[in-house]
Amino acid sequence: MHIGDFESFNGGENYFASILQYPDSEGSIKNIELFLKKMALQNTLGIVAGDLLSLTLLKPPGEMGADVVVGSTQNFGLPLFFGGPHSAFFATRKKFIRLIPGRIAGVSKDRHNKQAYRLSLQTREQHIRRERATSNICTSQALPAVMSSFYAIYHGPEGLKKIALKINDLTKKLYNILQGFKDIKVLNQSFFDTLSLELASSQTGLKLYQAFHKEKINLGWTSDSRLSLSLDESAEEKDVLQIQNILEKTLPGSKTNSPKLTKEGIPKNKLRVSSYLTHPVFNSYHSETELIRYIYKLQAKELSLTHSMIPLGSCTMKLNSAVQLNPVSWPSFANIHPFAPKDQAKGYQEIIKELEKQLCELTGFKAFSFQPNAGSQGEYAGLLAIKKYHESRKESHRKICLIPSSAHGTNPASAIMAGFQVVSLICAKGGGIDEKDLSQKLKKYGKNLAVLMLTYPSTYGFFEEGIKKLCHKIHDQGGLVYLDGANMNALLGLCKPARLGFDVCHLNLHKSFCIPHGGGGPGAGPVGVNEKLKNFLPGHCFLNFQNIKHNTSLKADSPDQISQAKQEERKSTKSQSGWQAETCSSGAVSSAPYGNAGVLIISWAYIKLMGLEGLRKSAMTAIANANYIAEKLKPHYRIFWTGSKGFVAHECIIDLRKFKNSAEITVEDVAKRLMDYGFHAPTMSWPVAGTLMIEPTESENKQELDRFCSALISIRQEIREIEQDKSQSQLLKSAPHTLEDAMQDKWPFPYSKQKAFYPLSWIHERKFWTPVSRIDQAHGDIHPFCSCPPVS
Repeated sequence: MHIGDFESFNGGENYFASILQYPDSEGSIKNIELFLKKMALQNTLGIVAGDLLSLTLLKPPGEMGADVVVGSTQNFGLPLFFGGPHSAFFATRKKFIRLIPGRIAGVSKDRHNKQAYRLSLQTREQHIRRERATSNICTSQALPAVMSSFYAIYHGPEGLKKIALKINDLTKKLYNILQGFKDIKVLNQSFFDTLSLELASSQTGLKLYQAFHKEKINLGWTSDSRLSLSLDESAEEKDVLQIQNILEKTLPGSKTNSPKLTKEGIPKNKLRVSSYLTHPVFNSYHSETELIRYIYKLQAKELSLTHSMIPLGSCTMKLNSAVQLNPVSWPSFANIHPFAPKDQAKGYQEIIKELEKQLCELTGFKAFSFQPNAGSQGEYAGLLAIKKYHESRKESHRKICLIPSSAHGTNPASAIMAGFQVVSLICAKGGGIDEKDLSQKLKKYGKNLAVLMLTYPSTYGFFEEGIKKLCHKIHDQGGLVYLDGANMNALLGLCKPARLGFDVCHLNLHKSFCIPHGGGGPGAGPVGVNEKLKNFLPGHCFLNFQNIKHNTSLKADSPDQISQAKQEERKSTKSQSGWQAETCSSGAVSSAPYGNAGVLIISWAYIKLMGLEGLRKSAMTAIANANYIAEKLKPHYRIFWTGSKGFVAHECIIDLRKFKNSAEITVEDVAKRLMDYGFHAPTMSWPVAGTLMIEPTESENKQELDRFCSALISIRQEIREIEQDKSQSQLLKSAPHTLEDAMQDKWPFPYSKQKAFYPLSWIHERKFWTPVSRIDQAHGDIHPFCSCPPVS
């Protein structure tokens, strides 16, 4: 790896990719086109980190030879949220589309040839390729992505360009003002919204920083004598004049009468000439009335918890109460920078500190890091902590990670990313780990064993017995035990994972602790550890210089005092409840010190509202609901796994595989038919193909559980009819049935409309009409959606 100035770098055959920032970290717009072309000749991929708003004015990286463009959508209508949630974007050339980590929207068609969007390549790569996966991405940032999309829809291409021009014009004015001070050197001659400054001395830098802070303006602190300023769309002319006024008051003897002025911030050869956002949706809804109607039109197509229970196993789709969600929209929480001085973020600091204490009390662990933005990222962070722990003990040879074959696909993918070698454990017929296989592998790999990754309760939906004994076996070999906390909803208030023998655990706050799933995100996957691992949690390179910058007792002309204060600061920044020092053991796994900090408020409020007894009751209710469903469905479907006493945990798996032979009905047919009954299908074909994993959560009452069970029992009766007469299979094969079907002049099916649309009486009161009928899956996989012109 080589880090340095790309303009003087000639590359070579040993480099597979290059990463450039455009504009760069100082705000400069440099000529990356020549470099990208040079790298292309050496078969080196060009990756560019771009800024969406600036690209409304700047020549797009794709037109300059970039193979991949990445970045954040934060400046597309999203608050800072103390670091998140914000959605990232990942764009690439068409020839690399099959290598994109995650899933993308595809254009398909239903059986009426009606256009339908769906996620292409739906089965997650991790579940297919496991330890051969190229990423461990699981949770995305779907809801923030939708918010940014609506921002672009409302403003349209012309509105976005107007915003960008306003920002750039104000930055030009600021540039010209700064040029009028001899103690300030502006480092970038080209810019969009950011200016970097070299001050005459560190004392001048400190003096300026404190002066601006006193006026409630935060500057970027790059080094002792370097500061930076950025403007966004909220900036106005008065803000620029206020900056000028502060400069004149703070540096009165520095002002010059002959500044070097500029008329352009962006070089003419870097201005964008190509069109963008040409799709009609970005050019149709530019008033609040039009936009709100469009939003509600889309909302009407969504089946959500407002319609019925969503029984997705392993996802924990439960109520997200309004009282928990409201504070996220408060300006005092939304509009704060992740690197703001601590005295401006006392509320966040208190919430995060309390949430860490709450999670420690619930789990028995000693410390938590909130950096991971998803459970999969929590896995990665936890495994890095384990790796660093072994290295600290001079046992870096411990590379073996044992993972049951039943595990979520991100487990092996995360282990490979963290540098481990994955060895799979066989599951016994009862669903638990095969003890004989475990003994053999411990004998073979014991000296090199790093970690065993487990999900508890099991991914198969039951409480695996002998969990303490299993942890002891791993510890006896010198290894550690990692808990995938995806199923923590079954443990809340009932037991503490640390007491069972687990050393590390990530928690999906968007599952067990009530952050909305948001169609896939935002997520939060804090990772907790025991005493011996707490010094190896993720840290952050942002040093806490607040005491230096804002302590008015420090004299600006005392460099020794500043240096001493910095050294003391570095020693004191080791706690998770404060900023992290750059010397932390595992480094950062997120660009913000607390990851998706904005949504942590939701889980904090949830725990506060529930209390320990409430959480215990919620776990017991979730377990009771799952067992109620299992008992009601047992006469009609095989329950795949249970514990030795016949009970499931908080979810159950029903086996539909035999219907393939008896009636030529697949699990997909049952899932589609459930839509006619007004239900989202349970998790399909995972962890076992041909099954449905059902998780009712504690949010559903008996009446809703009975409705859901009656739907599945009715479908089972329909399958029985097909088993007797195969010609009846069209009922399930044609599902879901749409309003378009009902409006046809001639009913095309051999069964009645009543059977298609209202197979049970209660559906009349709660009918949900799906917007499209059965979708052509293969067509969607080969037609990914993009409104931009193709770049091969």
